[in-house]
Amino acid sequence: MQRLRNLREDKDLTQGDMAKMLGVTQTTYSRYENDVLEPSIGILKELALFYDTSIDYLVEFTDVKNSYPRKYK
Repeated sequence: MQRLRNLREDKDLTQGDMAKMLGVTQTTYSRYENDVLEPSIGILKELALFYDTSIDYLVEFTDVKNSYPRKYK
């Protein structure tokens, strides 16, 4: 997922930083970014909240980066 890499780099974070935040190994997070492993819906939710975007944007269903209005935080 190129978007995950771009969003992470925009925040000057390492794969290790993101892995720690998500509770996965750096190898697992690297596999998400390199399209070797698909993140679970729970991981996608955490990423969308962290980056203030939508899951649709993360998985490239849309090019609109803005998040949808949320029912909860």
